[in-house]
Amino acid sequence: MRCLPELLAPAGNLEKLETALLYGADAVYLGGEQFGLRAQADNFDLEQLSRARELTLRKNRRMYLTLNAYLLPGETEACAAYIDALRSLDIDAYIVADPGVLALVKAGDPEREIHLSTQANTTNAEAVRFWVGAGVKRVNLARELSLEEIRAIRAATDAALEVFVHGAMCVAWSGRCLLSAALTGRDANRGLCTQPCRWSYALVEKTRPGRYMPIEENGRGSYLLNSRDLCLLEQLPLLVNAGVDSLKIEGRMKSRYYVAAVTRVYRAALDRYLEDPSAWQCDPVWREELESVSHRPYGTGFLLGRDDAQLHAEHGGYIRHCDFVGEVVSTAADGCGEIVGRNRFFPGETLELIGPGMRQNRFVVGQPMDMAGLPVAVVQPNARVVLALPEGARGGDLLRRNRPAQDASHP
Repeated sequence: MRCLPELLAPAGNLEKLETALLYGADAVYLGGEQFGLRAQADNFDLEQLSRARELTLRKNRRMYLTLNAYLLPGETEACAAYIDALRSLDIDAYIVADPGVLALVKAGDPEREIHLSTQANTTNAEAVRFWVGAGVKRVNLARELSLEEIRAIRAATDAALEVFVHGAMCVAWSGRCLLSAALTGRDANRGLCTQPCRWSYALVEKTRPGRYMPIEENGRGSYLLNSRDLCLLEQLPLLVNAGVDSLKIEGRMKSRYYVAAVTRVYRAALDRYLEDPSAWQCDPVWREELESVSHRPYGTGFLLGRDDAQLHAEHGGYIRHCDFVGEVVSTAADGCGEIVGRNRFFPGETLELIGPGMRQNRFVVGQPMDMAGLPVAVVQPNARVVLALPEGARGGDLLRRNRPAQDASHP
């Protein structure tokens, strides 16, 4: 039987971790409260990490913890103490970039598997072999590599290889950028990126302070450093046949809806490939689903070569065709379900219910009732209501609403 790569999804908090597992992830990656590169994510304290570990073990899935920040002088003892506190959780692997952190993991938790972050900029087989010799089990290859270069590395090493297949890209070598630190004092390599590559810039002439002259691409300004988002859905067979062991989705700062929608698409695409590789085609429904989440214009990164520009200067905002409006907590035999609102919605609106396995069903909202059995005129964020749902609805399903065409983009 053909063995598919692992599908690795982001888990920005416990709720998103549960969603990633429900919607088809084989493994999740998450951050603790220290030494990760998403300092502004919810992240997990030790108690939450313990709950996350129990959940992944119960579902027979894998869990990786990011320790991919670069240490500064004076931080070694704190990092060693943190690794010691994590040891009892029996996490499947740590994701590291700094050789110093790698050494601390080997000393403090020597049985733990180590994965190398893309922040380490691994671009050749010699580097892979170096890291394997240092104790690394899996290497997330640099995003700048082409398919042919990935194939060459695969042919020259037996190490497990991981690549990003979806999500935001940085205008920096494998994300190692100094722009945020230079402009704001908040270092991207310490998990504090302010994303100045996404800002709109204008010229100011020295003798005319306050008079901004935009370098216009459109009416909202110019976004000279704005990279496209990565989407390798259509290239999945190429990556599978290239011998990639893990396909990683970016997005620990993204919403629960993003995690659900993107994970279920890549799960469906991989499963379809396993069923019949020779007949595999990219289902238009999958691509439509990826368009529904908040994203910048998609591209294939450097996988197919470096001839196509990866910047999208004429579009500074995100594209979003749908709003996430609610989640199904539970369902009853009478076809009704308990819903938690996430955005306002009203009786009479047309919503779409989505679930694992690419289940989706449009329906018109009937009369929502509050938990006391009284009708409500509008379902507010965080409100709990009972609502008639389409047949087959289950706990964990999500509700969304299409945006009008003129509202599909937002800054």
